[in-house]
Amino acid sequence: MVFSVSCRMMATPANEHIIHIIGGGLAGSEAAWQIAEAGISAVVHEMRPNRMTEAHKTDGLAELVCSNSFRSDDAQSNAVGLLHEEMRRANSLIMAAGDAHKLPAGGALAVDRDGFSKHVTKMLQNHPLVEIEQAEVAGKPPEDWSSVIIATGPLTSPALGKAIQALTGEEELAFFDAIAPIVHKDSVDMDICWFQSRYDKAGPGGTGADYINCPLDELQYNAFIDALIAGDKTEFHEWEKDTPYFEGCLPIEVMAERGRETLRHGPMKPVGLTNPNAPNIKAHAIVQLRQDNALGTLWNMVGFQTKLKYGAQSDIFRNIPGLENAVFARLGGLHRNTFLNSPKVLDESMRLRAEPRLRFAGQITGVEGYVESAAIGLLTGRFVVAEKLGHILTPPPPTTAMGALINHITGGHLAHEEASGSRSFQPMNVNFGLFPPIDVPKPTDGKRLKGKEKGRARKRAMSARALSEFDAWLASPARVAAD
Repeated sequence: MVFSVSCRMMATPANEHIIHIIGGGLAGSEAAWQIAEAGISAVVHEMRPNRMTEAHKTDGLAELVCSNSFRSDDAQSNAVGLLHEEMRRANSLIMAAGDAHKLPAGGALAVDRDGFSKHVTKMLQNHPLVEIEQAEVAGKPPEDWSSVIIATGPLTSPALGKAIQALTGEEELAFFDAIAPIVHKDSVDMDICWFQSRYDKAGPGGTGADYINCPLDELQYNAFIDALIAGDKTEFHEWEKDTPYFEGCLPIEVMAERGRETLRHGPMKPVGLTNPNAPNIKAHAIVQLRQDNALGTLWNMVGFQTKLKYGAQSDIFRNIPGLENAVFARLGGLHRNTFLNSPKVLDESMRLRAEPRLRFAGQITGVEGYVESAAIGLLTGRFVVAEKLGHILTPPPPTTAMGALINHITGGHLAHEEASGSRSFQPMNVNFGLFPPIDVPKPTDGKRLKGKEKGRARKRAMSARALSEFDAWLASPARVAAD
């Protein structure tokens, strides 16, 4: 006996099974949606607003606390764009909300953060099989909850965090994640700045002129680097000082400390942009702002996550040409993130080995990024549905974006750790380095591909393979679990 893994075809009579989801972020919201769409009741336990975190500002579900960008939407040659497409094909609530509230952002998918959160909240509030309880689960989930998904993200409450630590028997792993400032657009000097996307690339909802660009000459850039390094920074508690940063979201001043040219080859790179206010002068470095709300009144500083104190931020960032009179809607900040040593403590269907009634989803599992977190929520929701129906659902193939992610967090580092006796597991964005290799198709004209052309062809081939195999996984039968 088999059943389709498409959630739309799943159902359970009389809704006799209830799945409890702790955490109403992107992963928890996506898991709840997948479960409810399968015909099974879900209860989302969200502690806000009764207990707030260091980063959240509202009580809405799926609040975006850092950037408003889901990054590249290119499904043919970018791994995160490929993940977007897989999620869309799997009936993702998060992607539907993102598409409904997209903002112009070049080749990226950026969203109106308030509209996005309200969309997700409304869809779950109105679903007949979803209940939302605004209360903290302080400690280990009750024993009579037979199926639980913990999707509390990087800001898990201390009481629940201690319970998880006791269950896993592993030392807590942690890193710091920093938030970028947001500027009021009407305070930006457009006689100095200009609108343009790199290489004039238009993405979903974009025109190719989707970023505000602030140019710096060499003297201004070097003065800026000096100020970043010397700026007054947030002090860590003694117990936090050895916590590593996540490499994909380094504070800008930490990047500056790694070398004077680091920022020019990172978020401040001047390539693909021409200043119409000074077309004959090439900028030494450029700061970009990306639209942050649907009205276009708020713009965030791209890649400018920071641990500088508020006073230092205002002083230093107002030295950027065009931002001399900047009014900040929100200054940058820093919060402590935690994640499981997932390869050791979780199985391939995201169950806690020490207590299989508990599953985990989202950033706490060791993925990094909004869509990556939501994707693991999507898969975890489907895994628990299959289990409730008495079936076994295997993960997507590792050749797919979702399969590559779950392979990384449940087994990608296990062999290395066992061999070395060390903990090498770190959070990871989806990227083609997680995918199995592929032979690059030869051009029909017989010419050999070289350099960047070969790299682009490899990515296109990986994406085509991934979507083909993901569609096959969606349509494939799942097997009945052994009695």
